[in-house]
Amino acid sequence: MTTTTAPAGTTAEIEAQIAEAGAKSLAEIAHPSLEPGSSIYGSTKIFPDYQAEEGQSYFTMVHGIAHESSVSFVAILQATRALRKGFESVLYFYGPGAMNCMATRGFPTTGDSAFPGEQNINGSLATFIEEGGTVYCCRFGLSLHGLREEDLIAGVIPCHPLDVQDAVIHYARKGAIINSTYMV
Repeated sequence: MTTTTAPAGTTAEIEAQIAEAGAKSLAEIAHPSLEPGSSIYGSTKIFPDYQAEEGQSYFTMVHGIAHESSVSFVAILQATRALRKGFESVLYFYGPGAMNCMATRGFPTTGDSAFPGEQNINGSLATFIEEGGTVYCCRFGLSLHGLREEDLIAGVIPCHPLDVQDAVIHYARKGAIINSTYMV
């Protein structure tokens, strides 16, 4: 590892030294090392592409905050994939996960994206519902964050707080695959 000493000279001389060091740093490793479209990962799928058998369910619990991690978004993507494989697919948002179900997300107005991907969760939930998925949202989770039930994404079903446990029991008794995501 190369270290440098404190620069000496005028501001212009120091700026020239910084520019020279920057150019030297850029030249050390070729960029980009691979052309766009180059494969850096293998494509062998290990497990069979399972499809749902008659009556199978896929139940996903989501306790992750929108945009604070990928937990909530990936859970929606997985539930959508299960739906497309023929499973009865259900998402249940509770605790801070309830924030994912808000139609009022956006800036400066609802539906706008202040940053790329801000509406990914909203769009993915709308797609999930349109394709036949069921989405539940805990009313207590909404209340913890001052969220209004009337601001839920169209098609999201509000639930009593005691439904969280009973939903898990219901889907466990049905033999559902249960995917429980949790963000601390």
